[in-house]
Amino acid sequence: MTATLETPPSPVEAASERRRRLIAIALMCGAFACFSALDATAKWLSPRIGVIETTWIRYVSSFLFVSILLNPWSFPTIAETRRPWTQGIRSLALLASTVLNFLALQYLQLTETMTIMFTQPLIVALVSGPLLGEWPGPRRLAAIGVGFLGVVLITRPGAGGIHWAAIYSFIGVGAYAAYSIMTRSLAKDDPSETTMFYSAAAGILLLTPAIPFIWHATPDLKTLGLMVLVGFWGALGHWLLILAHRHASAAILAPFLYTQIVWMILLGYVVFGDVPDLWTLAGGAIVIASGIYLFHRERVRRISR
Repeated sequence: MTATLETPPSPVEAASERRRRLIAIALMCGAFACFSALDATAKWLSPRIGVIETTWIRYVSSFLFVSILLNPWSFPTIAETRRPWTQGIRSLALLASTVLNFLALQYLQLTETMTIMFTQPLIVALVSGPLLGEWPGPRRLAAIGVGFLGVVLITRPGAGGIHWAAIYSFIGVGAYAAYSIMTRSLAKDDPSETTMFYSAAAGILLLTPAIPFIWHATPDLKTLGLMVLVGFWGALGHWLLILAHRHASAAILAPFLYTQIVWMILLGYVVFGDVPDLWTLAGGAIVIASGIYLFHRERVRRISR
């Protein structure tokens, strides 16, 4: 049997592919800048109008912005799903993660909640074996272990670590990990537009009935503007994320998740005057390094298939 050699790309094709990747990376970084701005806005809003109210505003305004692109006219089958129960549970997990993150942000710095959230890829890698049949090898297990040591460095239990509200962040990470695993599971059955539709609709359907009974704040013009911004940042971030994945694969883009820490440090300092301590920065660096190594091993595993 004669081996067939692949024709290498021409210089023009190679340059075009590099350009597409750079555009995708720029879009990815822009998406996480928007998500950082969303968290900063929610941290300012939550003590003033309430966590549930902030979450509801985030869902409603994002849904309105996203509906411009994704609606029954542009996607007639957008509400059709093969796995309604999984879509519902996944949407609940995302809602729980959002509420818990906003609760934590009332007490923690932006960088503290974000470095804890960075453990989500570690948790997904750890539980993907029993849930998805993607068992981590010894190298990935070692990276997961090192990553959780970074978390210990951040929280420093029993040694005057960060605020007790970090518990909200840890539970939220668990909920977000469940959301991520179900998202991967749904990818082979439902289009991404349908999954995005259920993500937004579930939060609105669940929270709207409670809003008339719990809303007591009278927002001024500044608060109203920030309420609109919460939805705008969320919608723009998700849109940029979709565009990024149209230009490059998830394996290339995933490590750029960690650029969010730069935005969180900057916004935390400019908006709230927060300066992360060395323990948070050191632990965060360990968690980020572990996550990047896991992404690298995942890419190697897929290439070797």
